[in-house]
Amino acid sequence: MPPKRKPTRRSPKRRPPARPQAYGSELPLEQGLAEMAAIGAQSFVWLVLVITALAAVVGGVVIAWSMRPVPIYLSERVKTGSPFDVEFWIENSSAWFPMSHLSISCVLAYPGAPDLPPTPASDVRLPGKPAAPASGVGPGEMAIFKCPFPANLRGTDELAIATRAEIYFRIAYDLPVFGSLRLTDNRGPFVLNTKLLPPRWAGKSDQ
Repeated sequence: MPPKRKPTRRSPKRRPPARPQAYGSELPLEQGLAEMAAIGAQSFVWLVLVITALAAVVGGVVIAWSMRPVPIYLSERVKTGSPFDVEFWIENSSAWFPMSHLSISCVLAYPGAPDLPPTPASDVRLPGKPAAPASGVGPGEMAIFKCPFPANLRGTDELAIATRAEIYFRIAYDLPVFGSLRLTDNRGPFVLNTKLLPPRWAGKSDQ
């Protein structure tokens, strides 16, 4: 009998090493462009919302500022005597907000006069509060006051000085809603308008 052959052992085939896969699969070009477009659209929407919110805030501030109380000045007619001894009226033009903690000052300027600081108004009368301190004027209300003129004008030709003089008003009052902030209004010059009968102190630009 022929000798038995031992079965030959076949060596296992070596598989080629697996290539390491890249982190994450690469997206097709169309899908990447679509995601970029979606991100850009979201950014644009957020930008539009931010701009709209800022515009609304700015618009609200502008509207609130336009509604702030602004003083309007009028003069009583000049009577016989000193043309400086006249009553002035201050009106709150706002229909919504008061002029709280109101302080009124006057400045009288004429050729040869020294530069003096504003002088507090005298004889201040608020609506329904005669001879009361200037604490405030409500919406659409009026207050009455006088501007004290220098004592050295007494005995001089006050009418001649008055025709060349100018009066300036300076008031301060609380900002509506934010009472801790103060608004200041400087107005003038007001001159003696002799074209009016009887004469009155009026804004120089109104002549």
